[in-house]
Amino acid sequence: MTIMNDDEYLPLRDVVFNTLRKEILTGKLKPGERLMEIHLANKLGVSRTPIREAIRKLELEGLVIMIPRRGAEVAKISWKSLKDVMEVRQALDVLAIELACDRMTQEEMDKLRQANEDFKIATESTDTRKIAEADVAFHDIIVVSTRNDRLIQLVNNLAEQMYRYRFEYLKDYSQHQMLVKEHQEMYHCILNKDKETAAGIASKHIANQEEAIIKSLQLECK
Repeated sequence: MTIMNDDEYLPLRDVVFNTLRKEILTGKLKPGERLMEIHLANKLGVSRTPIREAIRKLELEGLVIMIPRRGAEVAKISWKSLKDVMEVRQALDVLAIELACDRMTQEEMDKLRQANEDFKIATESTDTRKIAEADVAFHDIIVVSTRNDRLIQLVNNLAEQMYRYRFEYLKDYSQHQMLVKEHQEMYHCILNKDKETAAGIASKHIANQEEAIIKSLQLECK
């Protein structure tokens, strides 16, 4: 684990926070893994103070939990937390794609077509982070095209948690062909301004992700 170069001009506590958060979101720090301050400080080449501050911020985001007499550990993905996030994201994605059918400009449509192609190419690799970034880029174009600032804000608020779930989903390469098909269908629905079909595909898209994540992590339905 190393400090991220992109954050070199940020305060050290923020650099450490961003580094640890990315490690959690991408699964390098696994659910249930203990966060030992001394170990992390040695790994990152910093003192324990910015590590401690980063852990507090990660706890506020729900990515870390404090266990009595054990200390900090990476929060596990529970069925309840997954269900809560996916229900909200499903509703937001359906609204976004319906609005996109009415409001997406030709320039944005061209960008969506290219993002669709980029995602398809990304799935042919074994780089899960690259695939996740291409997936995010595709959906971001749809959300931004709505021109609804509140909707964009709500989606952004869920972005970090969704990225963690998305990463688990995309690690299953058997799902990639279906993902490519669903993206293609969403693109054509927006192109043809077919709001009803688009809403159904967007809803199914999230439902399929939830099912795959539950299967992948073998979460108990509690």
